[in-house]
Amino acid sequence: MNPRIRIKTLIAGAALATLGLGTAAQAETTTLTMSSWVPPTHFLVKDILQPWMAEVEKATEGRVKINLLPKAVGSPPQHWELARKGVADITWGNFTYEPERFKSMWFVELPMMGSNCEASSVALWRTYNQFLASNDAFKGVQMLGVGLLGGGQFHHPSKVIDTPDDLKGQKVRMGGPIQKRLLEELGAIPVEGPGPKAYELLQGGVIDASLHPVESVVNFRLDSLLKNHTIIPGGLYDASFFVVMNEGKFKGMSAADQQAVMKVSGEMLSRRWGQEFDKQDKAAQAKLRADGHKFAEPNKTLLDNVRKVRTDMLKELQAEGPSFGVKDVGAMVSFYEQQYKSLAK
Repeated sequence: MNPRIRIKTLIAGAALATLGLGTAAQAETTTLTMSSWVPPTHFLVKDILQPWMAEVEKATEGRVKINLLPKAVGSPPQHWELARKGVADITWGNFTYEPERFKSMWFVELPMMGSNCEASSVALWRTYNQFLASNDAFKGVQMLGVGLLGGGQFHHPSKVIDTPDDLKGQKVRMGGPIQKRLLEELGAIPVEGPGPKAYELLQGGVIDASLHPVESVVNFRLDSLLKNHTIIPGGLYDASFFVVMNEGKFKGMSAADQQAVMKVSGEMLSRRWGQEFDKQDKAAQAKLRADGHKFAEPNKTLLDNVRKVRTDMLKELQAEGPSFGVKDVGAMVSFYEQQYKSLAK
């Protein structure tokens, strides 16, 4: 063969081989879809999820990318199932939206479980791994992170809720069975409704007060209506959240990419969640105080009443534990509280 022709053949072969490698590398790139049910401008997307998405891409050297869908592919309560069934690869949502399915998570939403959201979110991640990762309720997804609100509180347009009498007969917006139980036993009338609807409910006289974490009073633009805030130490209640991926999609990635994704997820994502909610709460409190809003703690009698509900519900959960796959709820709660205390120092 002519040397020049041979060289050209070798060059052409090398180019084709390079092209083939490029095509193979491109084929290995995984683009995951993510459904979110709050606007992209919300701090949860802007300051928690999008930075995490960038970290996933960086950790996998661009092999795994996450595409935030322009709108949610279902209602908020559907988001666990949307991931489990693979309608969207990744979703986030509130365990409280399916309370019976995730009864194993109720303990962390009880009163006085802690108002340091970074500590509580990381403590919940560790508790999930220790006690719940193999629980049947969580099958079908890869848990990527968990988070809490850092404690919800009483908010009222015209008075500080200071004593048990201040709650009697008051119609209070709430969400979830724990909040409903609390309000009923404290003498109030629970009215179910999503947090963003509180403005409409207040203006229409449907409710007298509303339950929210302090940050939501500002972020839901309720501060023009809710001017009085009663702070229960450790929170009146909490709400637990998940970030999950379809299990098949996760297992379909290479072992290296699975490890890389979890390196920036898990405890790291849970910590990021908690840090941002702590930041939002601190900023909201500062704004409301500067605007002349009233903050107070309830008297001893009301606090004791709240503690009694907590104690009763913990006993009930302990008795019911085996029915939702937890042999010893007390041990799980003790583990969580130990983790929280060590993290909150």
